[in-house]
Amino acid sequence: MCSRGARPKKWPDPMTSKERVLTVFEQREPDRVPCWMGASPEFRDLARAYLNLRSDEDLSLHIGDDFRRVYAKYAGPADRSPDSHFAREVTTSRTPFGVERYGYGYGQPLGHPLESSRTAADIGAYPWPDPAWMDVSRIRAEALRWEGRYAVLGGDWSPFYHDAIDLLGMERFMTAMVDDPALVDALLGRIADYYYEVSRRIFEAAADVIDIFFIGNDFGTQTGPVVGEKLFRRFLLPHLKRLIDLGHAYGLKVMLHCCGGFAPLIPALIETGLDALQSLQPDARDMDPALLKRTFGGRIVLNGCIDTHHVLIRGTPAHVKAKTREILSIMMPGGGYIASPSHDYLLPETPVENVLAFYEAVRDFGGY
Repeated sequence: MCSRGARPKKWPDPMTSKERVLTVFEQREPDRVPCWMGASPEFRDLARAYLNLRSDEDLSLHIGDDFRRVYAKYAGPADRSPDSHFAREVTTSRTPFGVERYGYGYGQPLGHPLESSRTAADIGAYPWPDPAWMDVSRIRAEALRWEGRYAVLGGDWSPFYHDAIDLLGMERFMTAMVDDPALVDALLGRIADYYYEVSRRIFEAAADVIDIFFIGNDFGTQTGPVVGEKLFRRFLLPHLKRLIDLGHAYGLKVMLHCCGGFAPLIPALIETGLDALQSLQPDARDMDPALLKRTFGGRIVLNGCIDTHHVLIRGTPAHVKAKTREILSIMMPGGGYIASPSHDYLLPETPVENVLAFYEAVRDFGGY
């Protein structure tokens, strides 16, 4: 068991992390299951303090994370900054599209600036962001720090569905898909255009040192998809495919973060050429790991399945290790699996000792 003040482990690595991950993307068995850790800054602070580590890189080395990530930096007008010059005192963040949000993490929107829009012209008149506001000049140098040892994630997160909800409001967006499809098309098109161009600029600058285009949209709830397959294919899938095609055009694998019970949409996602799914909440409807492996194994990389709602938050380290071993026995055969918590954002209420027990279990039981 990891202890406070322990030095980062030296994992036995016949393969580099990058080789290991890319082997999984080829649907082959690597030397061991790759590890993934997405975590909030607050959790990382707690974990570093618990282990007496100096940096996030030390933490990644300690748990054996096979991935690293690079980001573009905002360099646009101050009044559109994601973290300053807010119009409201309570605001904690701002989206690229000017929606101010309040609350923990990303928070919730404080308003829906396009809620009263009636026409595509209204959408066009909105002050849309300029992709050039995102500075991509340092990304290549940042990725080169890792000297090709890790699988590097890059590109813009591109949550176009969530931004549409922020701008129009959930109820208006849902009803407009039926009552005013042209309005929805105009809105989603504008949002996706922005994300496409930001990522294109990133890839022009640094695609040769990036391995995976990592994007995120939560198309599921605990009890099923947010919209049925027909509406999903009509309104959301085309924009997702456009981003996937962009990544492939630059020789990258493409992985989608998606929460909830979205299993009915997975065949459509596979049709787009998507390479991997990240999150995979085993407590959501139709997301049982054995069912996912049986139905989709060999067709798409599966990344996740270690329950953050119950096992990691409420369990003991011994229970976490036992559950992780069980999931590994289901998901490992044949390759195509990456071990990670069932969310990309470990929260500070998650006991650090449980998370460490998870990664130790992957080390102990994840070898091929």
